[in-house]
Amino acid sequence: MNIKETLINFMREQAYKPMDIYELGRIFSIKKAERKVFEKILNEMERDGQIVKTRTDRYGIPDRMNLVVGKLQGHQKGFGFVITEDDTPDVFVPSSYLNGAMHGDKVVVKVTREENRGKKREGEIIRILERNSKTIIGTYEDSKNFGFVVPEEKRIYQDVFIPKESRKGATTGDIVIAEITSWPDKRRNPEGKVIEILGKKGDKGIDILTIIKKYGLPEEFPEKVVSYAEQIPEEIPEEEYKGREDLRDLTIVTIDGEDAKDLDDAISIEKLPNGNYYLGVHIADVSNYVKEKNALDKEALKRGTSVYLIDRVIPMLPKKLSNGICSLNPKVDRLTLSCFMEIDKTGKVVDHRIAETIIKTSERMTYTNVTKILRDEDPELIERYDYLVESFKIMEELCHILNKKRRTRGAIDFDFEECKIILNELGKPVDIKPYERAIANRIIEEFMLVCNETIAEHMFWSNIPFVYRIHEDPDEEKLMHFSEFIHNLGYVMKISQEIHPKALQDVIEKVKGKKEETVVSTLLLRSMKQARYSPESIGHFGLAAKYYCHFTSPIRRYPDLIIHRIIKAFIHGKIDQKRIERLTAEVEYASKQSSDMERLAQDAEREVDDLKKAEYMSERIGEEYDGIISSVTNFGMFVELPNTIEGLVHISTLVDDYYVYNERHLSLIGERTKNIYRLGDEVKVKVLKVDMFSHEIHFELIKEENDEGIEEIIIERNYDVDDIGSSDFNTEDDKSEEYYDETTITDIEKEDAEENTLKQASMSPVGETEDGKENSAVVLTEDFQRKLR
Repeated sequence: MNIKETLINFMREQAYKPMDIYELGRIFSIKKAERKVFEKILNEMERDGQIVKTRTDRYGIPDRMNLVVGKLQGHQKGFGFVITEDDTPDVFVPSSYLNGAMHGDKVVVKVTREENRGKKREGEIIRILERNSKTIIGTYEDSKNFGFVVPEEKRIYQDVFIPKESRKGATTGDIVIAEITSWPDKRRNPEGKVIEILGKKGDKGIDILTIIKKYGLPEEFPEKVVSYAEQIPEEIPEEEYKGREDLRDLTIVTIDGEDAKDLDDAISIEKLPNGNYYLGVHIADVSNYVKEKNALDKEALKRGTSVYLIDRVIPMLPKKLSNGICSLNPKVDRLTLSCFMEIDKTGKVVDHRIAETIIKTSERMTYTNVTKILRDEDPELIERYDYLVESFKIMEELCHILNKKRRTRGAIDFDFEECKIILNELGKPVDIKPYERAIANRIIEEFMLVCNETIAEHMFWSNIPFVYRIHEDPDEEKLMHFSEFIHNLGYVMKISQEIHPKALQDVIEKVKGKKEETVVSTLLLRSMKQARYSPESIGHFGLAAKYYCHFTSPIRRYPDLIIHRIIKAFIHGKIDQKRIERLTAEVEYASKQSSDMERLAQDAEREVDDLKKAEYMSERIGEEYDGIISSVTNFGMFVELPNTIEGLVHISTLVDDYYVYNERHLSLIGERTKNIYRLGDEVKVKVLKVDMFSHEIHFELIKEENDEGIEEIIIERNYDVDDIGSSDFNTEDDKSEEYYDETTITDIEKEDAEENTLKQASMSPVGETEDGKENSAVVLTEDFQRKLR
């Protein structure tokens, strides 16, 4: 146990009263010469939020002092929530009690009211431990004697005041980066100076560049990193061939999307005489080039992951490696780390081995072509790849076996539609269509899953530090609400003290193909926690896997890279006690850093998608579409189109009647006509308005002609199209406790209504429901599968 753990355990004791540094020093026999080091440790613990220092310079544990440490998630209306890293409930903070804290800051909040009758804990921020950022990106607006920057981040609700002499030539409409020179307080906005002008709003590429800057994503690699990468030879040195298993004569293929350039996984397969399958998963040996603590490694750890933004990639590694020497390009020698698995007819891995190898892939296949061969039996492609067709059929056999095994044990397989956004040469969206998850995609998915599980179990029993991919059990209270909710739809879910994923997968199977499928799947996902990286192997709930890790993508994910390094050291017997001690700290930091950067990347990727969807619909004002009601709230309903785009039909645009929100049945009901709009109903809509700042899309219902000839009375509403905005999305201050930092403001506000709806519906009789897209009951991220895996 180290000194920090010892201090925390000591302060947790019931008899402990806050002590100053001298009193603690006497307790722990700290000598005078050691006092500076001891003070540094206390300062680090305070900065990390492990302990708190009072105004009288005494130290204590936050929860023993009615304090909470966490990150502030702001709201465009001025209030915020302090989100903790553990499972303790979040704390609502009114705007008057933010005390100068801004979105993303690490803070200490004093709890002033405990959770009661559905109301969340409330508090006041008493200390700011760490500022989220010293810079803000936004739109500059000029006035006579000063200027101000309107932040792109909607959760920063205050504009930044810019003195005339600090505008750096910026004019109204410029997208700028401002550096904060004076932080806000109760009566004053933050003050800053313009340090960079990116361009005018609307300029080509400025929209995505703005998001890149907003999330602090690195655009270029440091010169030192580029220089280091350039020194790596493009050909494999002769000495690297020694000691590796030569698989260059083996039939090995990559299967990826048409646009993929960083090919880090390849597969081989054969059927053994005993009827078992011999699957080889061959992963780029990135760790051979990215050595521990070199410039490439440090930059890769800092980035944590590659970020994919429709028309560009912000890679974790320089392109010379990611698209070059590390990428498993066709018909060239490449260094790999291979996992060979013998799998029986039930999907059980009966034997496996891990080896350093060298391969030469036979073909660079695409998901589209493999699917055409297997599903469509395309004669031209079958002739072209005749020597691979039999292998593809064996792959399909094994894919179905592995999938059946996973589902039998209870793995939860959500099947939401993703979308593909097509841009022209000017960066404008010209088409948005659903992305097919076909048989070829599923083959690779199943093979990578079984490989990741095999590697994780192998390394778990080696008892050395490692980075696992974990998914904790769902929140018990949320799961109870979900159970009660689906009970009102006629479904039963058995909940015992220890919930098993099979019970949840059974629900998914029961609703498949039914009207309420999407809403049930969505609310179930909402009840679950987000997968993350951890040095502890506690299993993966969503996959119903006891052991799981990420091994298969070291070009684009740091956890995969670091575990490759650990596996190779283990294979060669190079891990001694001293190395174990060092690895323990390394895997803990890598797990936290990678989880944080993964979440940041997901937020940026989603915001770019939302931006381009809004831009696409902004060119289609007045056009009509068929859609399905994906969510109903007290301010209207959300309608999802076949291309996965979702928009709001605001209640004020329903002019044929006064509509009342029925929480018990998740519907809007006309007072006079008794006309009902329910989740899952098919409707026709017209694009009314698009707000490009908030990326919100607004629809208007197109009423069908009344078949019964009843005269339709139009109710006059005093509203203007431009008055319908993001403020209409908010209903309550309550938030769910899990997904704040994964949602945009609009999503959070939609979650407010749905969270309330879920609780109300759980106490009501029958409700007819179906839902849409994101990790609230309303909006699901298109990368939800990655989040669970």
